[in-house]
Amino acid sequence: MTSAVLKCCPVDVTVNRSLSTGKLHRVELLLQTKLALGTLDVLLSKSFLCARAVGVSNMIAKLAKTCTLRISPDKLNFILSDKLASGGVSMWCELEQENFFSEFQMEGISAANNEIYLELTSENLSRALKTAQNARALKIKLTNKHYPCLTVSIELLSVSSSSRIVTHDIPVKVIPRRLWKDLQEPTVPDSDVSIYLPVLKTMKSVVEKMKNISNHLIIEANLNGELNLKIETELVCVTTHFKDLGNPPLASENASQARNPEQMAEVHIDIRKLLQFLAGQQANPTKAVCNIVNNKIVHFDLLHEDVSLQYFIPALS
Repeated sequence: MTSAVLKCCPVDVTVNRSLSTGKLHRVELLLQTKLALGTLDVLLSKSFLCARAVGVSNMIAKLAKTCTLRISPDKLNFILSDKLASGGVSMWCELEQENFFSEFQMEGISAANNEIYLELTSENLSRALKTAQNARALKIKLTNKHYPCLTVSIELLSVSSSSRIVTHDIPVKVIPRRLWKDLQEPTVPDSDVSIYLPVLKTMKSVVEKMKNISNHLIIEANLNGELNLKIETELVCVTTHFKDLGNPPLASENASQARNPEQMAEVHIDIRKLLQFLAGQQANPTKAVCNIVNNKIVHFDLLHEDVSLQYFIPALS
């Protein structure tokens, strides 16, 4: 392995794909990045389905234009950390490495800071992985082409059984240690009401129609399993009611000690941010919870099989 400039060594990723089963059988990733505080070596390998990888990358691309990829010994995270105080949304998507990789070995810059952080454009990663769905082989390297890149080389079979190579260069930024503190898992505030969400496809259809009326939306819910989506303008007031959704047991027990079950907690948000979140969900999750901090923030907590997602939308000031 040859050393690159800009304190980077190439990253080698090899994926062998079974054309008969449609599965990616082995991924071998060697990432070696030299930072100011030390040297980092990461080795990832495992069998996993291409469809799962493409699904995750598609979801992230719809939720965040740019994001941070965090690699730690046991987890992979896609992070969006806009300042909630200034109206930005935050995202924390988590993948357990053991569900995606059969071998996972890494050594960070120190025992206390055993992580790496890369910033990338989500759509670039999604677009590159889409072209690899019918690939014979996939290789990814961290290279230096006047700037650090993830170079994705995809070997595709042609009709004549010969192969051709398609290459994507995805610019990335290696995030220095001093900035890691701003990219930690968000603190989940104590909610006034927690409630299970309705089918997200149905909710998305409702919100799309409401967006034609106003850019502002009120989400309100109570401990009786009732959730309302409201639009209020000078000319019209529109409300969609969802009933019998249920409340998470622990959240309901804790909140009910000091709260009337009929009392609504509400938050006034930008409807476009909610629609962006809903558009990123390609399949209904196995668990979907909405946590409302009255007049402050709405927190969505979703579980898609082995991928968890937390998404925060602040209240309009």
